[in-house]
Amino acid sequence: MTDPSPASTLSASRHPWLVLFALATGAFAIGTTEFAAMSLVPFFSRDLHITEPQAGHAISAYALGVVIGAPLIAVLAARINRRSLLLGLMALFALGNGLSAVAADYHSLLAFRFLSGVPHGAYFGIAALVAASLVPADKRTLSVALVMTGLTLATVIGVPLANWLGQDLGWRSGFAVVAGLALITVALVALYAPSQPPAENASPMRELGALRREQVVLTLLTGAIGFGGLFCVYTYAASAMLEVTGLSPGTVPLMLGLFGIGMTAGNLFWAWLADRHQSRAVVLAMIELALALALYPFAIGHGWSLGIVVVLIGFGSGFGTILQSRLMDVAGDAQALAAAAHHSAFNAANALGPWLGGMALAAGYGYGATGWIGVGLSLAGLGLFLLAEKHRRDPRGGQEKSPHFNANDPIPAQTGDRAR
Repeated sequence: MTDPSPASTLSASRHPWLVLFALATGAFAIGTTEFAAMSLVPFFSRDLHITEPQAGHAISAYALGVVIGAPLIAVLAARINRRSLLLGLMALFALGNGLSAVAADYHSLLAFRFLSGVPHGAYFGIAALVAASLVPADKRTLSVALVMTGLTLATVIGVPLANWLGQDLGWRSGFAVVAGLALITVALVALYAPSQPPAENASPMRELGALRREQVVLTLLTGAIGFGGLFCVYTYAASAMLEVTGLSPGTVPLMLGLFGIGMTAGNLFWAWLADRHQSRAVVLAMIELALALALYPFAIGHGWSLGIVVVLIGFGSGFGTILQSRLMDVAGDAQALAAAAHHSAFNAANALGPWLGGMALAAGYGYGATGWIGVGLSLAGLGLFLLAEKHRRDPRGGQEKSPHFNANDPIPAQTGDRAR
């Protein structure tokens, strides 16, 4: 792929909103396939003649693709222009979802969902770095959140649409729509994204250095464990709505849309707070999520109470953007791997949550048990974050340790809460 023309770089400097819109379109496509696949579990399990726990393996296969693909691509592509990399990643994403739409059986669906997941984390990681480079440092988390709003809006618009299409035209149509969205993203990124060549000393070994930093590892573990509770509940939420709450199939997309509304609001609110008090925002968001998950087992018996709790769960999940920004703070000169690995961690949670939830369902504990598992995972993630905060303080003076940073990297390092 060729690098962008000077005109596209000039457009980015004058119109950063166009760049953010292009990047957010890709986030919308990814969010639609990631969450819509969970909502379509009852439909493709029936069509492929497999159990729902088996169908949940397709979700885990996608997540595994993200877990493996994100760090691998970030390391191997360390010397590739970021714009060219975004174009290649979204083209691969379009291919994987197009193949998912025509999967002939369960095993081919697993393979194609894995392929679809491979570019996911690297796209989000690189998109976050590009977005952060467009604004001053004290607006960085909000800029990243605006890109991630594409993902959260997918839960409001894309997921209900894909669920409706899945009911009316078959579950395959949902993956076909995502493939089309990915191709639109390729066109928008080609038009508007700026050229960002790698730093002169960029290399795979320098990126791997991120994994030697304690704060990077602990932040990644916070996401990998803490988000597991969200996915444990969300994966089986459509089935719970049909079998326990007694909602009609046509009402399920509306309920999933409520989750997206909460997630969109939480994403922007927690990002706004994080640009002022980063650590406090993470703690408060994770506590709110744990409390919402604790209410879930009591709420699924009634549509009105479930609707309220679904919004609260979505709102609490907004702390993911803060962790993305925090990784920029602590990764030093290994920004690409740290940014992409965040989405590996996120999708490790996407694999862990459905697996634990499936075990509980197979053991006969019922859909309410997914909420209690979610509480445990959320609190475990919070514990890891508090441990990271404790280790981040310098025991000699109570000040935070400054991360190492390479000035050639376009993302300025920040430390600590951004109190204004």
